[in-house]
Amino acid sequence: MKPKFTILGCGSSLGVPRIDGFFGNCDAKNKKNYRTRCSALLSYDNMNIIFDTSPDIKSQLLSNKINNIDYVFYTHQHADQTHGINELRVFYFKNKKKIPVYGDSLTKKYLLKSFKYCFDNMGGYPATLKSINLKKKIIINKKILINRIPVKHGAINSNAYIINNSCAYAPDVNKIFNKDLHKFKNLKYFVVDCLRYNYHPSHFNLTDVLELIKIIKPKKTFLTNLHNDIDYKKIKKIIPKNVFPAYDGLSFNI
Repeated sequence: MKPKFTILGCGSSLGVPRIDGFFGNCDAKNKKNYRTRCSALLSYDNMNIIFDTSPDIKSQLLSNKINNIDYVFYTHQHADQTHGINELRVFYFKNKKKIPVYGDSLTKKYLLKSFKYCFDNMGGYPATLKSINLKKKIIINKKILINRIPVKHGAINSNAYIINNSCAYAPDVNKIFNKDLHKFKNLKYFVVDCLRYNYHPSHFNLTDVLELIKIIKPKKTFLTNLHNDIDYKKIKKIIPKNVFPAYDGLSFNI
């Protein structure tokens, strides 16, 4: 059995539709335009690794029939990546075991301050998570290799993850540093930020992504973190055949 990668949510920070029902340029009749906030899942045997805990994580796990989480990796500390963290408590209640949570120093500091009760025993409630320093390379169960690559995300750095040297997940990025470009070359799968068509100071747009693809040459690219500017069918008509807009629940074997 090969590891399975699932895009749980591929929407930008407000999702599609927004909370007020606004779809922007997206066709509300197309289910692939319904986008929850960005999270992803790596499954192997009976192990589940989640990348980010979006505010929509509960509905994402229910929709994909995921009933356990073993590890959590954060890309960065922003609210649309972290504020579903409270939903992880149930897995501690089930297994009586703290869930290891990996994040860089800024993310760790933010989580420990904002969600202290998840990491420390408080008021008679047990800690449910265990904070782990994020190293450049993490090996899990001798089967999963995760390489962490810092990337630019506007005013801060975010983290991209390369799994088993085959699949890269980079949902919040506006620049990959030149010294790291070689690490992304010739991947089987590249899941990457493509917020909108026009320039944005902290996210790739479509032009950026297509230029990057020419350099690193992945076999398949999936565009994620999609704003309501981008309609699924319309963008699919103008991108290369090996590039695809993501949709919630999209999965593939690594």
